[in-house]
Amino acid sequence: MTRTLSKRRRRSLAAVLASAAIATALAGCGGKQDSASGGDADSCEAPEGRLTIATGNSTGVYFVLGGGMAQLINSKTDLKATAAETGASVQNVEGVVSGDYDMAFSLADTAADAVNGTGSFDEAQPIESLGRIYTNYTQVVVRKGAGISSIEDMAGKAISTGSPQSGTEVIATRLLETAGLDIDSDIDAQRLDLEVTVDAMKDGSVDGFFWSGGIPTAGVTDLFTSMGGDVEFLDITPQMSAMQEISPVYQEGTVPAATYDLPGDVKTIVVPNLLVVKDDFAPNTACAITTLVFENKAELEKVHPAAAELDPKLALETDPVPLNDGSQTALDELGS
Repeated sequence: MTRTLSKRRRRSLAAVLASAAIATALAGCGGKQDSASGGDADSCEAPEGRLTIATGNSTGVYFVLGGGMAQLINSKTDLKATAAETGASVQNVEGVVSGDYDMAFSLADTAADAVNGTGSFDEAQPIESLGRIYTNYTQVVVRKGAGISSIEDMAGKAISTGSPQSGTEVIATRLLETAGLDIDSDIDAQRLDLEVTVDAMKDGSVDGFFWSGGIPTAGVTDLFTSMGGDVEFLDITPQMSAMQEISPVYQEGTVPAATYDLPGDVKTIVVPNLLVVKDDFAPNTACAITTLVFENKAELEKVHPAAAELDPKLALETDPVPLNDGSQTALDELGS
C-alpha cells in the first residue's frame, strides 16, 4: 500500500484544534464528493474534491468529533471537508445512501438495521463502514421528584426521546418496548434534540430524557452543572437481556461518577459507533481517511476525549456492516 498520507508534509493543527468544537457548523447541507465512486484501488491517497460528513446534534460528540475530522482532512489532504449538523444515525444513513452526505457517524445498531433492512429501514441499504470508532453510552436522566425510578415509571410522563430519525430515538423506542411501553401511546413523547431537551429539563417541561452519546456529552454536562442534585441517572441495565435479544450489539457499560460529578458510577447500555459510507465509496479515499483518523488519534483526543478509544484492531469489528476494502487495507497495516 502506498502510504502517501504518512509522508505528506504535516501542517500545524494547534489553531485548528482550538476551534474544532465549533469548526464545522461549516455546512448545514450535504455535498457529494467529486470522486467518491472512482479512484485507484491500489492507492491510499485522497483525490481532490469535496467531502461532507454527517454528524449529529450540536451539543453532542458526533458534531464535535466530526468537526475535528473535517479539519484533519482539510489540513492533510487535497479534499475540502465540511461537517454538517444532523439529527444523527437514521437520517445520516439515509443521507449517505441518497448522496446528500459522503460519510457519516452512525450507531452500530442503526447501521445493522440498515444492512439488514429492518427497524427503521424497509429494505437493505447499500452502505459500508470505514471502521468502528468509539462507544456511545445510553444516558437516561430524570428529574428528581418526577416519580421515575425505572423505565416502566415513565408511563404517562413527558419524556424526550431524541431527535426524529436519530439513533437515540431507536434506542429509546426499544427500551420502552422492553419495559412494556409504547412510545406513541404510553408516554408523552417529546422528539427533541439534545440542546432543546436540556432547556426543557431546566424549565420543567419534560420529566426525563434518553440520550445516546459519547462521554462526556457537553449538553449533559451543562445540565448537571446547572441542576446538580435535581436530576439523576437511571440504571437501565434491567432491560439488558431483552435488548440483546433485539440486537447483540448492545452491551453493558458504566458511566464513571467523575464524568458528570455524580454521586457514584452508573451502569448503562453501550453501543459502538461506526463511520459509514455508501458501498461505491472509492477505496483509495477510504484508505486515506481511515489512515488519517487513526494515525492522528492524539490530535483528535484534543477535540474530544472519546477519540481515546480509537483502535485499529477494534475498528475492524463492524459486523454485520461490511468494511470498505480501502479501510480494511489501512486498518490491517495500522494494527500490524
